Amino acid sequence: MPSNALTLKRATLPAQASVAPIDQARLAKLVRELAENQAPVPMAHAVYARELFHLQSELVKLQHWVHRNKLKVAVLFEGRDAAGKGGAIKRIVQRLNPRLYRIAALASPSERERRQWYFQRYAAHLPAGGEIVLFDRSWYNRAGVERIMGFCTEEEYREFLETVPEFERMLVRSGIVLVKYWFSITYEEQLRRLKARAGNPVKQWKLSPMDVQSLHRFDDYTQAKEIMLQHTHTAHAPWWIVDAVDKRKARLNCIRHLLGQVPYRELPRREIVLPEELLGGGPQRQACWAALQVPEVY
Repeated sequence: MPSNALTLKRATLPAQASVAPIDQARLAKLVRELAENQAPVPMAHAVYARELFHLQSELVKLQHWVHRNKLKVAVLFEGRDAAGKGGAIKRIVQRLNPRLYRIAALASPSERERRQWYFQRYAAHLPAGGEIVLFDRSWYNRAGVERIMGFCTEEEYREFLETVPEFERMLVRSGIVLVKYWFSITYEEQLRRLKARAGNPVKQWKLSPMDVQSLHRFDDYTQAKEIMLQHTHTAHAPWWIVDAVDKRKARLNCIRHLLGQVPYRELPRREIVLPEELLGGGPQRQACWAALQVPEVY
């Protein structure tokens, strides 16, 4: 373990991962409470919208600075299922130039990728100069879901904890600005969000059997997170924890913090002036072929 790692209470996981039965009494009580009470009142929408627009305007300036100075920025978003990682990423990129950022949300590894060096498929998505890459989950899958659900061996897990600090040190030495966020929510909030997904036809694709298992193994995931922080919180690649029970506050706090991780300033942009001849009118629009017209239902 790195000597400059964060000091936390040591925890160890069972040698064999097994699915423990969910506390049925606790689950029934929570379901009753959720049925009787609505979710906690979030930040007022007007306040949220105003602050979000201001922070997104600053993100545009940051992206321009990163592009102009050929910086390399990689941001990792980790946390439990339904913690709000994807929603935060969506708000970060909402007003950015899509040519200058990428979102890396990798699917399960292929058979060939399983035979590669573990970090290899993630390294292929690292930023080049002038790019920002947002990882919606990252190589830390090995410290969480892979460990808990038995998708890696004990040896592979231990090797990951030993090597990831050096891997990240190499990234930082190469000039990559590496920022790591953990979105933290409670058991009750995770249950509420998963229940909402199950009842929403446009969000059901977000719900998987793995999400349900994450409720069964809530305490195991907590223990795995503590071990991960113990071994991988370093001076060159620290973790930052976002309280994500209130999604709106979490997004604003995360964006504001991210803006502080890369020193930047607003750069002048070349003014683009439309020629006078274009402002006084132009060619008349031609009628479209009626057979090709999309019906105007709205």
